[in-house]
Amino acid sequence: MNLFSAIQKEINEKHDLPFAIYSSIKEQHLLNVPIMKPLLMVVLSGNKTLGKDNELVCHTGDFIFLSNRPAINMRNIPKDKAYCALLIEFDYQDFNGLQTNTLNKQDYCIGKTTLALEKCLQQFVESTQWAPKQLWSLRKREIIELLCHMGHSEILSMVGNPEIGHRLHDMFSEQNCYQLSIKDICEQLAMSESTLRRKLKVEGTSVQEIKDQARLGLGLHLLQTTRQSIVLIAEKCGYHSQSRFTDRFKGRFGLTPSELRKTKMAD
Repeated sequence: MNLFSAIQKEINEKHDLPFAIYSSIKEQHLLNVPIMKPLLMVVLSGNKTLGKDNELVCHTGDFIFLSNRPAINMRNIPKDKAYCALLIEFDYQDFNGLQTNTLNKQDYCIGKTTLALEKCLQQFVESTQWAPKQLWSLRKREIIELLCHMGHSEILSMVGNPEIGHRLHDMFSEQNCYQLSIKDICEQLAMSESTLRRKLKVEGTSVQEIKDQARLGLGLHLLQTTRQSIVLIAEKCGYHSQSRFTDRFKGRFGLTPSELRKTKMAD
């Protein structure tokens, strides 16, 4: 069984997985995509470009490892067949015990998906069928260590201590993005509202900005990975009307949810 077959099997059988597959039969041009944690994207077919001027290019068989950033432009381009990519998001705990280097932080790393890396990714995907969630971090660490062994140790510079904004983003994501009040947030972070706002200002963000980022990021993910209706997705993201969700989504990513859906892979 190859990597693509293994991914398809697990996706068909389970929904709560530590990886995702994004695919399309038409080009997707997405603006301001938030990357909240270190992210590995492996292009299985088609091409991918990233950056304001499409300066980063990944062809079929390439991978890119990205550090967290508030926004990056992406183009997913089908070639001879549909565009398809594997995405694995890494938590900060996945780097525990590794000698990280935050003094010379790199924003990205591009390389070839070798046979060894493909086998490691396939084992990771297949292990989700039997491994409890508590072991997923250990399997993700294996991927990090293999990438370092392959000469891509710069990925160890792409992680640091989670900022307040990252912790807040996780909180919104865990609470369906919209149920937390400022009081709840301050209690969970053990800080006053004024301290919270001051720290977020230093990070160049705000509670509302992170909340919107979490909601729309979830919407993008659900549109890419599920067949759920746009009405239902809007509701899950905390929007009371599909039209408001559509307006906010287009304002962030440059296209409407319906336009994105039209690029998706057919059955």
